Amino acid sequence: MLLTLTTTYQPATDLGYLLRKNPARPQSFELSFGKAHVFYPEASHERCTVALLVEVDPVGLVRNRRGPSGEGGALEQYVNDRPYAASSFLSVAIAEVFGTALSGNCKERPELATLAIPLQVTFSALPCRGGEPFLGKLFAPLGYQVTATRLPLDEQFPEWGESAYFRVELTATLPLQQLLSHLYVLVPVLDNDKHYWVGDDEVRKLLHHGEGWLAAHPEREAIARRYLKHRRSLVDDAIAQLAEEGDPDPELAAETNAQEEAAVESKISLNEQRLGSVFAALKGSHAVRVLDLGCGEGRLLQLLLKDKQFAEIVGLDVSHRALEIAQDRLHYDRLPALQKKRLRLLHGSLIYRDQRLAGFEAAAVVEVIEHLDPPRLAAFERVLFEFARPGTIVVTTPNREYNVNWETLPAGQFRHRDHRFEWTRPEFQGWANGVAARFGYSVRFLSVGPEDPAVGPPTQMAMFNRHPK
Repeated sequence: MLLTLTTTYQPATDLGYLLRKNPARPQSFELSFGKAHVFYPEASHERCTVALLVEVDPVGLVRNRRGPSGEGGALEQYVNDRPYAASSFLSVAIAEVFGTALSGNCKERPELATLAIPLQVTFSALPCRGGEPFLGKLFAPLGYQVTATRLPLDEQFPEWGESAYFRVELTATLPLQQLLSHLYVLVPVLDNDKHYWVGDDEVRKLLHHGEGWLAAHPEREAIARRYLKHRRSLVDDAIAQLAEEGDPDPELAAETNAQEEAAVESKISLNEQRLGSVFAALKGSHAVRVLDLGCGEGRLLQLLLKDKQFAEIVGLDVSHRALEIAQDRLHYDRLPALQKKRLRLLHGSLIYRDQRLAGFEAAAVVEVIEHLDPPRLAAFERVLFEFARPGTIVVTTPNREYNVNWETLPAGQFRHRDHRFEWTRPEFQGWANGVAARFGYSVRFLSVGPEDPAVGPPTQMAMFNRHPK
């Protein structure tokens, strides 16, 4: 079975440091079921590809197995797809050959271990028990672009039909350790089988390699069932622990933490200035149909509804409770029919593609991105900039540098307990410029709130405009 991993991060040959495998020489490794070979088909400053070729010895596997299924067993034990199709054998090879990278360590270049870099993974043959839709359900929520081509059973006999195997390419920008963790868990899930006994230790492995992403994955129960070979007691144990580790209830988080952020910023009425700046940017874009993504309690919606320029206004939020508050704030039930026709409130997430968001001229994302786990930013970027793709996008986020002007913060370092990060001005501009370049937008930056000559404004704002076709 063959797996290739490519990066265009520069210098691309830094991939060798991350994997602890020298691009200049091939290496081979003995495994309990065969051999693994690592080599680099290409290694330049601009582009680097590493290949992991795993040789499985099916005869040796059967002969070394004890019990009635050992020597002299059925022919299918010797003649099968295990040497060719990605499976749990590949996961074990990843753990043994790329173990340092899988653990998130990089001794020579420690800063690389947590750096999100562009990566493309290619499987020559990946079984997908459940078909191509299931493949997308597993990888798309993690921010991957998925390209799959179903393979024929035999190219010389097309009448035999198609197989259950796909040639698959996965593309994303994320730390290498996260990608390897995804592969370690999800490849056996797609195969829906494992070559070894599954016991309590497999629950620990699943939770360890799924840390930070599995608890919130929409297919976590299916992943647990397949990874643990449908052993009910183990699956129940894993699901219970994942539920405990999952994201906090957005309803509760919004109510308990939002007041703290407002209290921090109240002295300078920053929220009002922020909403005023976003409203002005949307109005200046001449948009008629607008989105407020992560609309919260509807304060920006309230401003937009007062202006007749905006004929269609949609607010989306992950919190049912926030949407209920927004309805009350906007007196939605008592709005005149024409006003009510202009406004829609939707429940949804910004990390999943949503056809309801397509076709709008402008979108606002006000103090939202800092609430997303960094691995989910790539999914958010694709949802907004690639799929929804409005002509104008306005994004605001805190400027971490300004935090020194507050003696105490409820969250210690951040302004809100639920913030996953807060960016400095160079960090925000680096992210925004990268997104603009990838998705065909231009971007300019504006300050919101009183500007400190040393550390800048409390809020930073980016205004993206889509390039004309």
